This record gives sequence, C-alpha cells and structure tokens, in this order.
Amino acid sequence: MATGTVNLYSDTQTRPTEGMRKAMAAAEVGDEQRFADPTVNALQDRVADLLGQEAGLFLPSGTMCNAISFRLHLRPGGDEVLLDRTSHPINAEAGGPAAISSAMMNVLDGDGGRFTGAQLEAAIRPPDRYLPRSRLVSVEQTTNLAGGRIWPLEQIRDVLEVSRAHDLRSHLDGARLLNAVVATGVGAADYASAFDTAWIDFTKGLGAPVGACLAASRELIDEAWRYKQMWGGAFRQSGIVAAAGLYALDHHVDRLAEDHANARFLAEELAGLPGVVLDPATVESNVVIFTVPDPGGLVDALSVAGVEVSRVGPQLIRMVTHLDVDRAGCERALAAAHAAL
Repeated sequence: MATGTVNLYSDTQTRPTEGMRKAMAAAEVGDEQRFADPTVNALQDRVADLLGQEAGLFLPSGTMCNAISFRLHLRPGGDEVLLDRTSHPINAEAGGPAAISSAMMNVLDGDGGRFTGAQLEAAIRPPDRYLPRSRLVSVEQTTNLAGGRIWPLEQIRDVLEVSRAHDLRSHLDGARLLNAVVATGVGAADYASAFDTAWIDFTKGLGAPVGACLAASRELIDEAWRYKQMWGGAFRQSGIVAAAGLYALDHHVDRLAEDHANARFLAEELAGLPGVVLDPATVESNVVIFTVPDPGGLVDALSVAGVEVSRVGPQLIRMVTHLDVDRAGCERALAAAHAAL
C-alpha cells in the first residue's frame, strides 16, 4: 500500500508488483492491429479458453468490454437491456449504453444485485409496436455496488434459460468473475460459457495497471474488432500491458482468497461499531458496503487518519480489499473507524 495510506477506496487502486513490472518489461511485442503481438495473442487465447468461449479480444477497460458487447447485441430502433438497478452500465459508464447503442435500460431489483429467472420473465416485453424490444440480459458477477454478492450458478442458469426461451442475447459483466471462482470453487467457464459475450478485468483484484479481455464466438469477436478500431481502443505494441494480465492470471488468482478473508474480518469488526448497519453474512467476496448516519463525516475522518474509502450512496460507505492492503492495513482502518464512530 502507499506509504502511510490504507487504500480501501477500490480494488482498482492496486499497483503492479515487482514481478509484474519485470514481466511487462520483458514482454515480447509486435503490432497488435496486425495480430503480430505474441503476448496479446497468448492472453486472448488464454482468456477465451478460461471462459469457455471461441475467441478473445484484449481491450483497454471493462467499460469498453461492456460498451462493445452492448453494441454487438443491440439493434437501432428501441432495443432494451434488462439488468439490475445497481449494475455498472447504469451507474458508472456515463450514460454510454444510451449514447453509443441507443439502449433502453429496463432495471430489475434483485437481491444483492441478483435477479431471478421469474423476475426476468416478468420484465420481458411482449411484442408490441408501442413498446421497446427486449433484446439483451446482462449479469454482473460479482455485484460490486450491491455488496460483492456472488450469483449462484443455478440462478445464472435459470436466468439464461428464460433469456433463451425469449430469444434474448446474454452478456456477463465479469469484472470480478475470478473473485466468484475463488470464493465458490465453480470454474470460470461454468459461469461464463453459456453467455453470448463475457469478459474479465485485470485491473481489479488481479492487480494489473490496465486492461480487460472480452470473449465470445469468433464471429462476434471479429465484429468487436471493428468497434475497438472505431472507438480508438486499438493498440500497437500492447504486449507490454497484456503481459501484466498474463502475470496476474499466473500469480494473483488464488491469492484473492486473502482479500475475501480480509473483507470478512472488516465486516465482522465494523458490524459492532456504533451506528454501523452491516450484516457480515452478506460479505461474500472482497466488497464491504455498510450504512452509517453520517457517511460524509466518516469519510473525512478516515481520510485524516490515512484511510481511503468511497461513498456509494446517501448513507453508504464501501471498502474494497485487494493485494495492496494486508491484515495490518485492515486493522489500521478499523482502529480509525472505531475512533471516528
């Protein structure tokens, strides 16, 4: 962690480890746009295999993975996406689905960000020239703003069964998919292979400085390349950053269990502090979200004590554990919270 700071603002705050920096410096590179960067090619193939898909596409960010996927699936003329109210495309992509894909957003109120097949069934529009056309269902694994909750595999299968019955496309926002894999022991391909598009992020718990990888059929990835090029997301010798993703897959997946243990530790201790509303049993991965009467005051007090957290709602505070915060850092954060509250 940065000197004197416990940074629980997000798992995006990680910095490359020494081993990752060495791997980046030593990466074999070529022109990505000519399919001549061997490190990028290796990463794309590996992620496609990991997610049980045909092909992969290295992209600068998870937001671009979502944006390209939505554009692939949605047609002009009133198509809509069905997704949870707390999901990233609604809350953290600057209105991109509307601006880029002319998307209607049909929000569902799931439990911890996880809706059911029955909820999806009830929300799908019947064919009618007065109505938007239900076209795409999007699932976020894990659920981030809903508290890092993990979609059970059977619930995903239930949702996908309903989506297929109505001829909908399906998309998996897998920004923290590998957190779910480590927490449950369910394989990434078991979660991801039945979706039309899926992706993982390297800049969250995996600790890379940049990048995500979209996976889908070869046909969809070929089309996704057009949007990567069109929107300025194409690199040249990008093996330097792709190497960080490969290093992360080799060295930073299993250790996600440490982040989960630290998050549970934080939750159990925070739940006993005055004014905190938090059920530790809902902390399933590396995200801790809780309610306090004066979140702004707590954020300020923690900042003065050298602890960074984020405010994610009128009374909500979020703490996210990652490889740059160890148990001692969590103990410092708790001591600061205890003093503040």
